[in-house]
Amino acid sequence: MPLELAVWRIDGDLRAVGASGLDLEERLETLLDQDVTIANPGWMIIGRQVDTGFGGRVDLLAMDAVGDLAVLELKRDQTPREVIAQVLEYGSWVVKLTGTELAPIYRKYVERFHPERGAESLDDAFCRRFGAKELPEDLNQDHELVVVAAQFDATSERIVEYLASVHEVGINAIFFRVFKDGDREYLARVWLRDPTETAAEPDSPATRDWNGEYYVSFGGGRDWEEARRYGFISGGGGAFYSRTLSMLSPGDRIWVNVPGSGYVGVGEVIGKSEHIDDARIQHVDGLKVSPNKIDGLKIVQSAHAHDRGEMGEYIVPVKWIKTVPLAQAVKERGLFGNQNTVARPRAERWRHTVERLRVRFGIQG
Repeated sequence: MPLELAVWRIDGDLRAVGASGLDLEERLETLLDQDVTIANPGWMIIGRQVDTGFGGRVDLLAMDAVGDLAVLELKRDQTPREVIAQVLEYGSWVVKLTGTELAPIYRKYVERFHPERGAESLDDAFCRRFGAKELPEDLNQDHELVVVAAQFDATSERIVEYLASVHEVGINAIFFRVFKDGDREYLARVWLRDPTETAAEPDSPATRDWNGEYYVSFGGGRDWEEARRYGFISGGGGAFYSRTLSMLSPGDRIWVNVPGSGYVGVGEVIGKSEHIDDARIQHVDGLKVSPNKIDGLKIVQSAHAHDRGEMGEYIVPVKWIKTVPLAQAVKERGLFGNQNTVARPRAERWRHTVERLRVRFGIQG
């Protein structure tokens, strides 16, 4: 069935907030360029109205924390068949982009749309956005196609679901609506398919079996030495970054990647995800204590760590099997990466990654 979104005001009598009649799709490109986190907190825009070289222009090109790309195509006045065909055509273009081609795309984007950024390079922008030390070497190992629309019909929904579930195409759709309450406007968003799930789906029908081991991204400027010393992983700054931690249960094995640096550890989960104020981690003297009780712990000093809403920091305690300092992180061409804090990858590249990490870390079984 087609997606529908409604809003009610509840401070007082229950009252529906009417959807605005403004032409949202003409504004969406600018809104997303201003702050793409309204669509996905794990993205940064690196291109706008990008010339593909075969007569088409990609509305927006985004990159995530591991260097994978997302093509955002606005539906505007196109029919379902037209917009899906368009985004698939752009997929055939983006899959061939190399790292050396992305830098000039970003520079053209800055010169045309954001001259206030001056001579900022893609490397500088990536490090600033994701708190990384350097741009990953293996850019564009994977990509996603995203249709952006103010209205989404049953036909479009059916086509996207078919391509994604039957043919394993990395395609999704975001549906936006504007609601007007007096002189105020509110923007609402819903994904057709959960992005935290679709990002880790199989890349071919032959690799659907999951190997039972989890990928963890430990980024956002968090201190790996703290996590290594006190036995935990964490995520916060929005539900996108913290909610996948709830996928983990005691006994699960995790492989930890610091985006931009490499893989730094493998461990066994020993507790469920809890808010930082409720969690207990292993102190150096062997006692389990609240992170708040450890002097100088940076994770408790972050801006929104103690927020009880979506912005708060959540912690999962871990018994480490093997860790290395950040300077010795394992980084090889072809290793799996993903923007989600926790993922259950079923791609062949994940199997290859685990096999390589077992060798590099000296892990048996």
